[in-house]
Amino acid sequence: MKLKEGQRLVMIGDSITDCERKYPYGEGLFQGVGKGYAALVDGMLQAAYPELSIRVTNMGIGGNTVRDLQARWQTDVLDLNPDWLTVMIGINDVWRRFDQPAIPESHVSLEEYEQTLEELVRSALPGLEGLVIMTPFYLEPNDQDRMRSRMDEFGRAAKRVGALFVDTQAAFASHFEYVHPTALASDRVHPSLTGHLLLARALLEAIGFDWSRMRVGS
Repeated sequence: MKLKEGQRLVMIGDSITDCERKYPYGEGLFQGVGKGYAALVDGMLQAAYPELSIRVTNMGIGGNTVRDLQARWQTDVLDLNPDWLTVMIGINDVWRRFDQPAIPESHVSLEEYEQTLEELVRSALPGLEGLVIMTPFYLEPNDQDRMRSRMDEFGRAAKRVGALFVDTQAAFASHFEYVHPTALASDRVHPSLTGHLLLARALLEAIGFDWSRMRVGS
């Protein structure tokens, strides 16, 4: 497993990351880290690697775009001195073009998205041991759907930015053979618990989680 003893993992993003986390810092008792994939990752790390005392801090905020991350990057990432950082942003950057078509100033272009994300990552890298970029996603199996197609473009941009990379769209893909996308997210964006489990599993795989440590008596 890539994380080491006493390290801090900061997870930043939008509502998918936020998931009712505690403010101003999403950590601590009483579901301080929220109720989504960030909480599941935290729980799995604590269960499988109790000796490492890994600190997980959820800094997701609902409705955020990459512009919002830029505005709070210093206080919500750099000032927290993380050892590891995960970033999942872009869903609202795409969504605003579709749910607010008449408000162009709320739209984030692909070029702005990639350039801003790259600048943010570059500023954080000197203090990090590890960084994971997670793609934005839209739970629609038809990749010709307009919103899914646009989200895929943003996902490819995110991939170009990060070394360690999680393709969240791929994490959901196999389930589409068995269930309708709305079973994983009623609005195709905000996942059910199953959807959050798929995100958590994909992220844990990226950081080298040893699943054998979850066996009873291991």
